[in-house]
Amino acid sequence: MALENPVYEDLMNGYDQNLDRSGIKGERLAKRLYELSKIGYTQIGGVRRPGLSDEEKEAKELVKQWMAEAGFSIIEDGAGNVIGRLEGKDNAAKAIASGSHLDSVPNGGNFDGPLGVLSALEVAEAWKETGYVPEKPYELIIFTDEEGSRFNSGLTGSRAMAGDITEEEIQQLRDYNGENLEQVLEHYGSSLGAFKKAKRDVSELELFVEVHIEQGKRLEQENQPVGIVSGIAGPAWLELEFTGEAGHAGNTPMIGRKDPLVAAAEFIHGIPDFPAQVSGTSVATIGKMEVFPNGINVIPEKVVLHADIRDIKEETRDKLLQQIKQYAEEVAGRRNVQLAIKQNTKIMPVPIEETLKRKLEESLNGLGIKPVHIPSGAGHDAMVLGRYIPVAMLFVRSKDGISHNPKEWSSLTDCVYGIHALKDFIENAMKD
Repeated sequence: MALENPVYEDLMNGYDQNLDRSGIKGERLAKRLYELSKIGYTQIGGVRRPGLSDEEKEAKELVKQWMAEAGFSIIEDGAGNVIGRLEGKDNAAKAIASGSHLDSVPNGGNFDGPLGVLSALEVAEAWKETGYVPEKPYELIIFTDEEGSRFNSGLTGSRAMAGDITEEEIQQLRDYNGENLEQVLEHYGSSLGAFKKAKRDVSELELFVEVHIEQGKRLEQENQPVGIVSGIAGPAWLELEFTGEAGHAGNTPMIGRKDPLVAAAEFIHGIPDFPAQVSGTSVATIGKMEVFPNGINVIPEKVVLHADIRDIKEETRDKLLQQIKQYAEEVAGRRNVQLAIKQNTKIMPVPIEETLKRKLEESLNGLGIKPVHIPSGAGHDAMVLGRYIPVAMLFVRSKDGISHNPKEWSSLTDCVYGIHALKDFIENAMKD
């Protein structure tokens, strides 16, 4: 009988079976990616698993079953983060951790997040297959709501674990249904009190390493399956609300109108010119817009925009952030509309230690892979932990650089190369 979606068959097609060694099995990874792809499946081949949703919870419960079978002891904190632990030879030592997330953007792909979770799990499966006992404890962490599609404020789980969410932000958070965090948590099966208790002493971890798809084309250009992340850009998210006066589209003269959509359009048009004025690595994007009341024959009363501003250096990112705020104020003044700006997220960029990058190079060299160093423009849970402990990241080649899209794809061969690199890196780190 044909599968309802082709993820498993497409992954197995062309897979290099020679990579099935040292306890790692490509088919096991393919089956698990396929099983996850069915949760929140969309008819055009993507997935919809918002953070703290029924779909995200179902995906976590499935992976928790696999984790238990692999020998992990498992807890889930009040923020929805799943933490699995394997004991090592020296259980007094700090743990080395790996993982990622299972939530998605509204119509995302099957690799962003799940690949990192399943790669970390496959390392443990390989140890079980070969009877290997790690030198130190090993943790697999599934962070909740990394993408931010629930609250327009991402990295919720990792920031809760690190204690980086303020009381003010907790009170301000509203999801796409208008529900506050307390209501969302209660539906999920947690509570606001339990969420606040999710903070842990992350210094209990010696190191966190995350595998992720590249979300770019550098590895394709270099014809390499896996690369090394040289640094992680820090995202800052702004919510800009332009407010004018609603009116009848036919009876209101053009002169004297206070149209917030015209102001918003002018603002959006100017945004692409700003990043290059600051640095060669900064970016700015308007990815979401809401118009109220959104009627064809009504001059809008209010327009809400969401801006995503990033750079790998905090100084230049914040300079760009300030320039964009100032520009929004100038446009609002010219167009005679009101402007309110709210900052939903501001995460520090995270550099990767040189010693860790050298160790990743050694692991890639051992696999015959030329080390390619790539800055990450996307935010990751690793960057939150990276404020407190050393972190490292590996990128797996993305077909055409596509991500956050049903066409997102990494070959099974490339994915398994990533797992071999992760396993070697962790085992070497355990010896230090």
